Amino acid sequence: MRRYLRVVVLCLACGFCSLLYAFSQLAVSLEEGAGGGGGKPQAAAASWLAGGGRGAGRGAGSAGAAAHPGPSDRYSLKMQPVERVHLAVVACGERLEETLTMLKSALIFSIKPLQFHIFAEDQLHDSFKGILNSWSFLQTFNYSLYPITFPSENAAEWKKLFKPCASQRLFLPLILKEVDSLLYVDTDILFLRPVDDIWSLLKKFNSTQIAAMAPEHEEPRIGWYNRFARHPYYGKTGVNSGVMLMNMTRMRRKYFKNDMTSVRLRWGDILMPLLKKYKLNITWGDQDLLNIIFFHNPESLFVFPCQWNYRPDHCIYGSNCQEAEEEGIFILHGNRGVYHDDKQPAFRAIYEALRNCSFEDDNIHSLLKPLELELQKTVHTYCGKIYKIFIKQLTKSIQDRYDRPPKER
Repeated sequence: MRRYLRVVVLCLACGFCSLLYAFSQLAVSLEEGAGGGGGKPQAAAASWLAGGGRGAGRGAGSAGAAAHPGPSDRYSLKMQPVERVHLAVVACGERLEETLTMLKSALIFSIKPLQFHIFAEDQLHDSFKGILNSWSFLQTFNYSLYPITFPSENAAEWKKLFKPCASQRLFLPLILKEVDSLLYVDTDILFLRPVDDIWSLLKKFNSTQIAAMAPEHEEPRIGWYNRFARHPYYGKTGVNSGVMLMNMTRMRRKYFKNDMTSVRLRWGDILMPLLKKYKLNITWGDQDLLNIIFFHNPESLFVFPCQWNYRPDHCIYGSNCQEAEEEGIFILHGNRGVYHDDKQPAFRAIYEALRNCSFEDDNIHSLLKPLELELQKTVHTYCGKIYKIFIKQLTKSIQDRYDRPPKER
């Protein structure tokens, strides 16, 4: 009899504990429901949207609101995952102002939140932090600062290849191991429409394509590679690496055909052998190495039109970028130093307008009139004749920005 009594008491105790646990879970659910159904995944997403997430690399920084969102923030994000657009740049020497102007142009027009990956010499880090942190009120971007990093055994050789630090871009897939896709741009790039638009080209890659670039020239008669190159290059006129869209997951996995061995090599294994073989034959450094790689692996490259990488070469000797004339200039590339001299006033006018504009809506909108007056002075030059294309594209991009709901600006 005592044995049965003990069993009954034990069952009653277990039942009572189960009831207590059920009530405690119900209380927690009610509390979370009142707070918008938060939890750690939602909180992490909210900190990104507010721009308060931590950077991904060494010397990382952030821009935006506090990293701990309130209940309403967590609730609003529960059904709205936001994709990050990753943008990388390498800045050395006197490239601070140019880089910041490029980043500003990206922020003015873009829709999705931006993640900046900035590789810079150590003496530039404090300046980048000071300016980027002053933009934190935008709540639309995050940034990470990284030191210039090359393989230790050949660091000096890589750093002096072409311009200082330029070859850093070759190692981005190996450094940013957690980043799936990335848009790399030179410091002398200006966005005239949202970064989202070129980012969307990733969806157009076929199953073999790992990167996208524009041709170096559209007109072979003035092409550099087809007239002077002493090494293999992609296509008829080569490609320009100033704007390079990459699926870095595919780049890290791919085994590349090459002319050094019958064995295919991965990205991290092919760079140094290429440099050793061709270092006496290349003129444009890392861009030449990319041309050699894609010469042997043409199926891996997606080629986008010149309007995504519009340079002085497209108008110095007459207009030779038909897509820009028909649809506008989407990304301006001021190589040859044209932002800082008087050789191409149209390019310089665009650069100075974006450099001097404020993030305040009225100032951004009002930059068009003085810019148009300045560009009209350049009409006597070949590149000046396209000023209407500049104005048309900037007007459209700014209008698109104002037509978006405030939460998407």
